Amino acid sequence: MKILMINGPNINFLGIREKNIYGTKNYKDLCDYVKSEAKILGVEVEILQSNIEGEIIGYIQEAYEKYDGIVINPGAYTHYSIAIYDALKAVSIKTVEVHISNIHSREEFRRKSVTAPACIGQICGFGFYGYIMAIMALLKEDER
Repeated sequence: MKILMINGPNINFLGIREKNIYGTKNYKDLCDYVKSEAKILGVEVEILQSNIEGEIIGYIQEAYEKYDGIVINPGAYTHYSIAIYDALKAVSIKTVEVHISNIHSREEFRRKSVTAPACIGQICGFGFYGYIMAIMALLKEDER
């Protein structure tokens, strides 16, 4: 299985921003962890990050007919990007939305995801492990 992992705005600042919420491990730690676990699961994963909505949409569109699944953490775009929602719907690639923190236990504006309805599921609150859970969910979905 070939999976594209897309991280949105400020995910590249892990280990710097709000350590009480996101922890002290940095973005490289996240990427290394995901690649290591994906290898164990027999999954090929490409990891991309952008702070720019249009670039994220471009990544999604470029994934068309190249990837079996997408794992996406849209960051703040989760709460208002209809354009990312539309891109996910357009490519029809099974997608799992991931958030490191539990967005449902945070500020009211973070509790609504406009992108999740374009996904087969949402995983939040499990830190970096949420990305692995998303990969495993895509593997199970692929078996259906």
